[in-house]
Amino acid sequence: MNILLTGGTGYIGSHAAVVLAQAGHQVVLYDNLCNSKASVVERLHQITGQSLPFINGDIRDTQLLTQTMRQHSIEAVMHFAGLKAVGESVEKPIEYFDNNVGGTISLIQAMQACSVKMLVFSSSATVYGEPQYLPMNETHPTSATNPYGRTKLQIEEILNDLAHADASWRIACLRYFNPVGAHESGLIGEDPQGRPNNLMPYISRVAAGALARLNIFGNDYNTHDGTGVRDYIHVVDLVNGHLKALEFLYQHHGWHAFNLGTGEGYSVLDIVKAYETATQIAIPYQIVQRRPGDVAQSFADAGKAKAILGWQSKYTLNDMCASAHHFQSKQPQQLG
Repeated sequence: MNILLTGGTGYIGSHAAVVLAQAGHQVVLYDNLCNSKASVVERLHQITGQSLPFINGDIRDTQLLTQTMRQHSIEAVMHFAGLKAVGESVEKPIEYFDNNVGGTISLIQAMQACSVKMLVFSSSATVYGEPQYLPMNETHPTSATNPYGRTKLQIEEILNDLAHADASWRIACLRYFNPVGAHESGLIGEDPQGRPNNLMPYISRVAAGALARLNIFGNDYNTHDGTGVRDYIHVVDLVNGHLKALEFLYQHHGWHAFNLGTGEGYSVLDIVKAYETATQIAIPYQIVQRRPGDVAQSFADAGKAKAILGWQSKYTLNDMCASAHHFQSKQPQQLG
């Protein structure tokens, strides 16, 4: 199958490219490199042994998307492109709605122009907002506590409306919890531009000496140690879920939502300790004020993905930390 990956050189997209290519699919990468590097294309070549086409483009460029889909005879799209920092979304909501929601509408318009109606969307557990119960399943009420989450929720609603309006669409919204870790080669991993917004790459850069210490945003949450609890899932487990979702869409029309998580909740301090255990490197940290838009706890009930997709996570927390460190150790020293 010919599959377009928007955000294809990003963290999740690059790992999905590996899994899809190794499963025999033809992958086309589409990315504007706002939070990734062009060097990822060569690294994917090293891992897969294949030269994957790369288009440097913005998802808001409907004409370029349409041209790309026609040129490569695209049959399905995995949509990873999006701004994703919760704190930044609070500061820059219009940028987030423009890129995430506007970009998705542009993508849908291009897909319609090319009669491509199979889509796997990179959604988020932020669509659940403040948890009303834990673990959260797909019937948990949706809401959002920050602009980033609202963009994901609005996109899900747009896609649901689209599937109701046109029964030929096949759409899977995959609600990620917290992807971490890296490919076993150490060639690709979470490598944000500048100062990381996510926990694991920040810890990795502290361990590498590129950052002085970790800032922990609040230690007064109602959790076992006061720091925020999240469901961390290895990125390779996550992208295997995308392959399973694609296989599901071969057989099913309509709109579908699936949680991708482990079902286990770990606090920020749990992750720090696990990283120290996996690497034997001390991680200095300081407690700072809470970050706007964060919730105390969030972890998944992933039973639906197991029952319907035949998917479940396999990697341990130690695997996540060790692979993240392996990737970071192969990168040039990064400050910021």
